[in-house]
Amino acid sequence: MSEVQVDALRLNGITKRFGELTANDAVSFSLRKGEVIALLGENGAGKTTLMNILFGQYTADSGTVEIFGKTLPSGNSRAALDAGVGMVHQHFTLADNLTVQENITLGVRPLFSPRLHIAAARARIIELSQKFHLEVSPDARVGSLTVGERQRVEILKALFRDVRILILDEPTAVLTPQEAEALFATLRQAIANGLSIIFISHKLHEVMAIADRVVVLRRGKLNGTARIEDTNTRALAAMMMGEDAVTPEIAVANPGEARFELHKVSTPNIGSAPGLKSVSLALRAGQIIGLAGVSGNGQAALADVVGGMRGPTTGDIVLDGKTLQKWTPRDAVRGGIARIPEDRHKTGTISDLDLTENAILERYNGAPFSKRGWLNWRLSRSFASDIIEKYDVRCPSADTPIRLLSGGNMQKLILGRVLEADPQIILANQPVRGLDIGAVNYVHSQLLDARDRGAAVLLISEDLDEIMELSDVIHVIADGRLSPAFGRGEMTQAELGIWMSGQGFEQQVPHAS
Repeated sequence: MSEVQVDALRLNGITKRFGELTANDAVSFSLRKGEVIALLGENGAGKTTLMNILFGQYTADSGTVEIFGKTLPSGNSRAALDAGVGMVHQHFTLADNLTVQENITLGVRPLFSPRLHIAAARARIIELSQKFHLEVSPDARVGSLTVGERQRVEILKALFRDVRILILDEPTAVLTPQEAEALFATLRQAIANGLSIIFISHKLHEVMAIADRVVVLRRGKLNGTARIEDTNTRALAAMMMGEDAVTPEIAVANPGEARFELHKVSTPNIGSAPGLKSVSLALRAGQIIGLAGVSGNGQAALADVVGGMRGPTTGDIVLDGKTLQKWTPRDAVRGGIARIPEDRHKTGTISDLDLTENAILERYNGAPFSKRGWLNWRLSRSFASDIIEKYDVRCPSADTPIRLLSGGNMQKLILGRVLEADPQIILANQPVRGLDIGAVNYVHSQLLDARDRGAAVLLISEDLDEIMELSDVIHVIADGRLSPAFGRGEMTQAELGIWMSGQGFEQQVPHAS
């Protein structure tokens, strides 16, 4: 008689509420050994909440979690870890003051264990980073790493523990297509050896490439399941949104005068992150400039200079034809620069403030929100409520602490805060990272509308498809150096990839006509 195989994971009737908001409503599904399930849904559908319950970080109001036939105690991360559950979080859970190795090994052994096997741990981290193409120095301080490098640390942290069930929450959001495919290749090897994976992603082509089945949540409820061979990206988008996804139409740009310019600007390196090396760039009215590059190659330095977070050591900044002697974040805001920051948690919002307070963060000290030092709270709440309605921010009210929102809904609030000010210059740094396909199309349409109204847009993205689709002009950044400008359609992905690797700077690369 053959042995009955026990499911690796079974969720039974999971329900979770946050006040009036029901994040999960009686959700049930199972995961087999060696299987990959893609968990899909719009932003705020309840995916991350459900996984936090599985991982023991949240306690379900009702329902149970079973791992290989044994019920896990609710709200106990240690029990989940001991049962072989690992999670790569969408929003990082790392200690900035510790090294990469210290973050990865934290909690693996008791703090005062007589033998921590530091050398062996270091060797294993290096082995995993090379095997999974997740290059990062074990000795680097996490606080000095870029967002992309921190994501790599999160993935390594889970893999280091030899997990049996791995939850991947947007794991490729900051990886290049080549890095993502390399990761998938290694994951497939692990799957063949019995690893079970729950894969959360808004990149439907990746879902089709790696998943065996899909589970779709909509507004906290299970909306349906499908085998991957029985579906396609269009059908999955319709299951998530309730309708077909509509991509925005892109008209020919009509660029005007340069609104913001950098002339041979250089900045120092910060930790392992390179500074700018004699960068010249012009942002023109009515044009989207796309900045492509592998994470950690100077994008942060360029964004900081444009946003006023740091000034150049050499070179000039020119705003509307005037060379600036002083350049601070306040000067940038007053100069009409609107920022969609790379890290919505660290630099885009203040987690303990509510949506109203976050909606006016960069404009609270001026008209129309304040007068003679007094805030107009009624107008501020009305402004936040208008953003919530217009940009479909899923939340109980404008008084909700923003930390309770999903990452995608935080991003929608930031987008509304930026665009409702009718900005003339927009710094859009990873504007759709972690957003569902409907939200991606909406953000793209809003950026295109802003361009067509005459705004100058700098789009920084590690998603090469996004750069090639939206940008009127493309630059590549590698190790702080900026490539020549390439017009829409001039370069193929492969040709841009050569510049992204740094090879294009050594010799001129011929491109398609």
